[in-house]
Formats: sequence, structure tokens, C-alpha cells
Amino acid sequence: MTNVLITGGAGFIGSNYAARCIRNGHTVTIFDNLSRKGAIRNLKWLRKQFGDSFRFVQGDVRDGVAIGTAAQGQDAIFHLAAQVAVTLSVTNPREDFDINALGTFNVLEAARLNGRQPLIAYASTNKVYGGMEEVEVVERETRWEYADLPLGLPETQPLDFHSPYGCSKGAGDQYVRDYARIYDLPTVVFRQSCIYGYRQFGVEDQGWLAHFVIATAKNRSFRIYGDGKQVRDMLWVEDLLNAYDIALGNPAKVGGRIYNVGGGPAFTFSIWREVGPHLSRLAGRALNIEYGDWRPGDQKVYVSDIRKAEQELGWKPQVDPAQGLEKLWYWVTENIGEFE
Repeated sequence: MTNVLITGGAGFIGSNYAARCIRNGHTVTIFDNLSRKGAIRNLKWLRKQFGDSFRFVQGDVRDGVAIGTAAQGQDAIFHLAAQVAVTLSVTNPREDFDINALGTFNVLEAARLNGRQPLIAYASTNKVYGGMEEVEVVERETRWEYADLPLGLPETQPLDFHSPYGCSKGAGDQYVRDYARIYDLPTVVFRQSCIYGYRQFGVEDQGWLAHFVIATAKNRSFRIYGDGKQVRDMLWVEDLLNAYDIALGNPAKVGGRIYNVGGGPAFTFSIWREVGPHLSRLAGRALNIEYGDWRPGDQKVYVSDIRKAEQELGWKPQVDPAQGLEKLWYWVTENIGEFE
């Protein structure tokens, strides 16, 4: 049994991982300020499922004292709390910095000072690679593709923080890595691609696939930016949590390491030209779509090279995007009352 602290534990990924850790017999503390859409619903769901078998602390990672107190006695910290929208980072860069960069620093200091050398797993992002304008892409009928990277973008791709969000998450990414080198903490950075699944209350600028599904289920219109051929590698949330479990069980093995965790080249969608027909079929009707211009910094292609995680951790995603989209669709439609 391990003492596990999950910051952002009432969020989409956090609540799913909290549930898994509780089922696996770990002692779980959820630390969350409940500011995110759906967080209160997710916390109520956890209470309904597990009662008082976990501890909840309402707190903010910007509060160093609060996170320091929550970190006492913890063997592992999964740092998922974040400001996650590029658009909001542009309109309020100070808040974005305080949550993502300062918040991550506070978590690292809390871990360093708790006296137990806990595992720290950090949910980073593919946005640390920037717009990748120098990476050549080619246009196909329904998608853009890398011209020369058939296996996707590796961890050795130069970092290029683009947007305040990219900068703040990138700062956390590098701080987490460096605390392994300087303080010998077993830290691991997961550079995550498009994660989707149950308990995701997606909005336009974060959780786009869930946003499409929710809007369709409620017969609402939604907007597609650019030509809809932008490609992303898709990772079902339970596949991500399998990587988290490997880290939890092998802190010495993952310590100081950085991994791309995404669907990889086998599990990709173009965000509309390929998603649209699947979603229309599930809904049984044409969809209400609006179109907008390309958004600044929108990558035409992002696909992770996940071979490092496969080779070193024995991890590989299992749920293909068509199957995952169908699972998400049925969860949303069966729980439509949870969506405003």
C-alpha cells in the first residue's frame, strides 16, 4: 500500500486515477481547488463510489504552505493540477504562470522537504515542442502527415516553448527533470498527447474530442478551426493510467526520465475530416458545424514517437481512436444529465 497524493485529483485524469488507486488499495489524497469544469461532479462521483475511503483537501498549488502540508507522509505525488488552455494563457499570462510554473515549483519543494523522497510524476504536454514549423508536413485527402517522421516526434526534438501556456508547462517540465538531477528525487515527466475518456467535461479550448461529443449529444453547434485535417495522436485515459501505474511501481526505474505518452502513429485522427464521419454515424444525423480561421500556433500534425516508453517501460496503448470515440459517445449519452 502506497500513500498517493494527486494534485488536480478531481479533474478528468485525476479522478480516473484516484479511482484506480483506491481500487488498488492505495491510500489516496486528492488536492484540488475545484475550479475546473466538472470537478465538483467528479468529486461527488468519487464519494458515491468510494465513500470516505480517500481524503480530499480543497487547496491550490499556488499556496506553498497548503501543498507542503498535503505532501507530508506521501510516497508518490502525481502532479496533474494545471491551467490547461492556451487561449486563457494568452489573455491572463500571470495567472497561467502562477498555476503552472510556480505551482509546479511548490509541488517539487513540498516533495523535497517531506523527507521521504517521493516519486513525482508530472503531466507535461506536447506543446513544449512548439509549433514545429521546421518539421515538413504533406497534405493528404483527409489529413496532414509528417513528411519524414513516420514513427512520430521523439523526445529528442528540440524544445520550443510557444505561447504562455507552452512556457509555463515547459518550465515545469524542466524543473521536474532537474530535481531528479540535483536532489535525487525520482521524478518522471510524461509529455502527454490528446487524452480523452470517461469523466471528461471538454470545452472548446481543452478536451476537444469530448467537446465535439458533448455538443453533438446535446444537438448544439460547435466550431472547427482551420481545414479540419489537423492530425493528433489519441490516447484513451486508461492507457495513460497504465503508464502512471508503471511509474508508481518502479520509481527508481523512471527517475529522471522523460517519456512521450500518446497514441503514437497507429492511433491518430484528423480532428474533423476523420472524426466527423464517425461522430455523425454515432449520432445518426448530420452535425451542426461552424468553421473558423486557423488559430495561431495550431500544429498541422502532432504525433508522438512512443518507442522509448515501449522499450523502457513495456508500455503500449491498447484502445484505438474509433473504439475510444464510441466508448466516449455512449458514456456521454448515458450521462447526459451531467452536462450543462
